[in-house]
Amino acid sequence: HVQLVESGGGLVQTRGSRRLSCVASENIIGRYCMGWFRAVPGKEREGVAFIERDGSKSYGDSMEGRFSVSQDTVTGTLTLQMTGLEPDDSGVYRCAAGDPPGRTCSGIWWRYTQWGQGTQVTVS
Repeated sequence: HVQLVESGGGLVQTRGSRRLSCVASENIIGRYCMGWFRAVPGKEREGVAFIERDGSKSYGDSMEGRFSVSQDTVTGTLTLQMTGLEPDDSGVYRCAAGDPPGRTCSGIWWRYTQWGQGTQVTVS
C-alpha cells in the first residue's frame, strides 16, 4: 500500500497563506488520483482539491480561486498552496490517493483508498 505523509500545517493569520505538502512512499503519478480533504470536528469531511490520473484538477466550491494544487512530476509530491485563508479554513488537512478502475476520483472521498494522518491548519 502507498503511504502518504503530510507536512506544512500550523498557525496562520487570517488572509494569510500556507503551503502543504504530501509525500508518497512511491511515485504514483499517472497510477493514482490524489486529493486533499479537510476534517473539522462536528462537520462532514470536505473535499479541497484533486488531481486526476490524467493531470486534470478540480476544487471544492469554496476553494476555487484561493487554493492551488500541483504535483511534482519527478517526485510525485503533492502540494496545496492556500491563500486568503479564513478561520473557516481551519481543520486537519489529509492527503489521499485512489485508483478506482475506469473512474475519476474528484471529491468522492470513498474512491480514495490510501490516506495520510493529516496536518493541522489553524487560521485565526
